[in-house]
Amino acid sequence: MTDLIDDLLWRGLIQDSTDLDELRKHLDNEQVTFYVGFDPTAASLHVGHLVQVLTARRLQLAGHRPLLLVGGATGQIGDPKEGGERSLHSPETVTGWVARIRDQLSPFVTYTGDNAATLVNNLDWTAEMSVVEFLRDVGKHFPVNRMLAREVVKARLESGISFTEFSYQLLQANDYFELHRRHGCTLQFGGSDQWGNITAGVDYIRRRGAGPVHAFTTPLVTKSDGTKFGKSEGGAVWIDPTMTSPYAFYQFWLNSDDRDVPRYLRYFSFRSRDEIEELVAATEERPQARLGQRALAEELTTLVHGEEETRQVIAASQALFGRGSLDELAPETLRAALAEAGLLEVRGELPTVAALLKDSGLVGSFNEARRAITEGGAYLNNERVTDVEATVAPEALLHGRFLVLRRGKRTFAGVELAR
Repeated sequence: MTDLIDDLLWRGLIQDSTDLDELRKHLDNEQVTFYVGFDPTAASLHVGHLVQVLTARRLQLAGHRPLLLVGGATGQIGDPKEGGERSLHSPETVTGWVARIRDQLSPFVTYTGDNAATLVNNLDWTAEMSVVEFLRDVGKHFPVNRMLAREVVKARLESGISFTEFSYQLLQANDYFELHRRHGCTLQFGGSDQWGNITAGVDYIRRRGAGPVHAFTTPLVTKSDGTKFGKSEGGAVWIDPTMTSPYAFYQFWLNSDDRDVPRYLRYFSFRSRDEIEELVAATEERPQARLGQRALAEELTTLVHGEEETRQVIAASQALFGRGSLDELAPETLRAALAEAGLLEVRGELPTVAALLKDSGLVGSFNEARRAITEGGAYLNNERVTDVEATVAPEALLHGRFLVLRRGKRTFAGVELAR
């Protein structure tokens, strides 16, 4: 059986740690209660959070016990960022986001058995603490010179940083102490940008005469082309299917750069080392087949959105290019797929196919549309159009409202009849 730390190191999932040898002994010798935290700064987690979520899953699969913390308190404060002061959200907004994110975290771990996961909220112990108690019992243990040495704080000193954000480190450190006291938690991990906060918690527990405890960080995920991971042309790629459709989620992974695939497979896939190495080799040998990307897209879409949604998404990907039946697609999946390609909304009477080709942007002019039809390169619902004056019969509308236009083999757009 592969050693847990060795597997995490091979996958590149440990960037910093308090003491790797001691952590290895700790994980090898007993069941460890660990925690990872998520601040509700939006209504959904995004794919950048998956590194932490799936690392928690790996630790639980190895027999350890997860505490998944959603920051009902810290989410109202905001961790300092180099770009400037965060906007504060109302307690009611944060409370709503906490509930949504707790629901999103639920499918990734199990809540039964000897190492059942527990969802926790730091508002439960922070709200009851008075300002005097916080300053006396927590603040007393934090040397200001160490807090000022944190990189993000140093970067903000010239432009200014509020006491609110400056004190965030104390709140997160106190979370580790409270989870250690209440649940016997002895390991925290998070993204590498949290290293200062995490080690502050380790030191705070020591200063309170408790411990020993451990910590490590996972790397921040980047793209080889320098753009930010977790972003697509439409913005962030969210876990919530109402904010990023399962089809768009699948396409995000499918469109991964070849250079990123080996790293993404190690970070995100639960395949074994041998399986990943074989898949990487096959992808490098036949890059046009996008084997690694397809494996990533299918595995992660299934994990996040379920088997049925994934089946629909794959069916849509094939049907849009003429390799499956459009009639079998659910209207939600079909609309999401067409929206990704470009969806033309039409009101009233449908124009000719040539006009739709032009208005959808698949061609630049009526002449070009007619030429595409004449040359046999225009399709309506995967059926070749041969008449330059062809119109659309009402019964051609999929689900009574959609049309799929395609030019050539790979360029398509959608039409939606407005209701």
